[in-house]
Amino acid sequence: MDLIAKWTKVYNLTAVRDANEMLTHHLLDSLAVVVPLRRELAKLALPETSPVVPLGDAMQAGGPRRFNLLDVGAGAGLPGVVIAITCPEVSVTCVDTVAKKAAFIQQVAATLRLTHLKGLHARVESLTQPYDVVCSRAFASLLDFTTWSKSALASHGVWMAMKGKHPDQELLALPQSVKVFHVEQLQVPGLDAERCIIWMRG
Repeated sequence: MDLIAKWTKVYNLTAVRDANEMLTHHLLDSLAVVVPLRRELAKLALPETSPVVPLGDAMQAGGPRRFNLLDVGAGAGLPGVVIAITCPEVSVTCVDTVAKKAAFIQQVAATLRLTHLKGLHARVESLTQPYDVVCSRAFASLLDFTTWSKSALASHGVWMAMKGKHPDQELLALPQSVKVFHVEQLQVPGLDAERCIIWMRG
C-alpha cells in the first residue's frame, strides 16, 4: 500500500488516494479472492477422481507443484501482488500494456523480495505460455477478457474474473466455448458494495 501511494504521486497508478479507501477498495478487495483461489488450485493439483483436499495437503501428497497465474491489466498489481504475497506457491505474472505499470510491479517484486512475481509490459493477446489461472479485476467485459487471453490459458486452466455486481448481460454475451462453472459472491470487510468472482473454463 505504501508503494502504491508513493508511485501514484508520480505515475497515477490508481484514482484512489485515501489510505482507508485504498485498504478496503484495493487490498481487502484483492485479499477476498485468496481463499477461493486456493480452493480452485487444490482441485487443479489433484486427479479429477480424487476428493478435494486443502492445497497444503495436496502439495505435500503429490510433491511441490508450482502454479502459474497471469493477472491481466494488472495496473497497480491488484490482485496479482496481493496473491504473490499470500500464495508463495504461485508464480504470478502481472501483464499490462502500460510500461510504467509493469515497471511498478518489478519494483514491488524487488522491494518485497518476491522472486515469484514479475511485471510484464505486453499485450495479453501476444502471450502463449500456458497459465493455470488467468485473472482480471475491473479490466474488461467477460467476452473481451476471455477472447484476448484465451491463448494464455492452459488446457486445464481456469479464468477468474473479479466483478462488482452480477454481470448478467456480460454472461449472456459469452460464446458456448466459454463455460461458466461458478459465480461466487464475495464479502469484503468494510466495503458496502457487491463483489463476485466469475469462474470459467475454455
